[in-house]
This record gives sequence, structure tokens and C-alpha cells, in this order.
Amino acid sequence: QLRVVESGGGLVQPGGSLRLSCAASGFNLNTRSISWFRQGPGKEREGVSCIGISEGNTDYADSVKGRFTISRDNAKATVYLQMNNLKPEDTATYYCATRANYFCSRSEKDMDYWGKGTLVTVSS
Repeated sequence: QLRVVESGGGLVQPGGSLRLSCAASGFNLNTRSISWFRQGPGKEREGVSCIGISEGNTDYADSVKGRFTISRDNAKATVYLQMNNLKPEDTATYYCATRANYFCSRSEKDMDYWGKGTLVTVSS
């Protein structure tokens, strides 16, 4: 059964860093693109970043460009989201999602499998 599971969330001070992981099982990671979404308190879910089957195909929301980096390790069946210079407004539950497409997407409607999320809290 196809699954994606997030990990790596936690409490971090403003300006700090965290690395989220999205572990894939039940399918070959190199056949699907992976996306990260987040939903903060009282906010709509937002597409943060995505990576296609080719590592060169990535996309970022304007709010995280220059601070977040997405990468994939097909051998470990894992996609990472490195988050630097975190801000209080980055506080959210972060979700990993996937779709069977060469190119990545930050649109919720394009995803067909979702993880349950990992909480990131940025606070002093």
C-alpha cells in the first residue's frame, strides 16, 4: 500500500533550522513527484514546495524562497525539506503529498496520497 510519512517537526526558535523528512513506502520514489504543504492556525493549506521525478524540477512558494530547500534521495526513498531562517509565520502542520507525474505541483487538487503531517512551531 502506498504511504508517505512525515517526520522532523518540533519547536525551534526564530532564525533556527529544521529538516523535515517524507518517507515513501509501497512505491518507487523515482516514479512520483513529491510536494510539501502546510496549514497554520486559522489559515488555509498552502503549497510550500515540490520536487519532480527529476531533481532539477523544483518549485517554491514566494514566502519560503531562499530559506527552504527541497531534495530527494531515491535510494533512501525519502524527500527532505530543509528549512532555514525560520520565522514565527512558518508555524504550521507540514504535510507531504505525492502524485504520479513527472512534473511537480503545489496544487492540492493534483495530489492523490497524503501523509498525516508533522507540527513545526517557531517561537522564542
